[in-house]
Amino acid sequence: MSEESLPADDLPEYAERVLEVAELIPPGRVMTYGDVAEWLEEGGPRQVGRVMALYGGAVPWWRVIRADGVLLPGHEFEALAHYRAEGTPLKEASRSSEGHLPRVDMRRARWDGGERAESHT
Repeated sequence: MSEESLPADDLPEYAERVLEVAELIPPGRVMTYGDVAEWLEEGGPRQVGRVMALYGGAVPWWRVIRADGVLLPGHEFEALAHYRAEGTPLKEASRSSEGHLPRVDMRRARWDGGERAESHT
């Protein structure tokens, strides 16, 4: 996750839209990369992931995740601290899982954007 952020004027239009969605996700909730692309009706999970990797440092990047709820590799502990502070539902890891890190409980944490659907253009 890049900590750099560009002035809004320098962001590609699609990247700006992806970051706007990330900022709308309430604390304690998440959307998958695919959810964001579907909501925007453009691109796909890889494109959203690329935007988040390049420009996501200035938004709550931990709220846009993989569909399996696995924490972002290389940023697991920082994301976990955010999840715990925000009360994001987690599934504790089994002892057999590598690193014993929890996953986001997608059934309980996934956000469909419903509360702000009226502002979607």
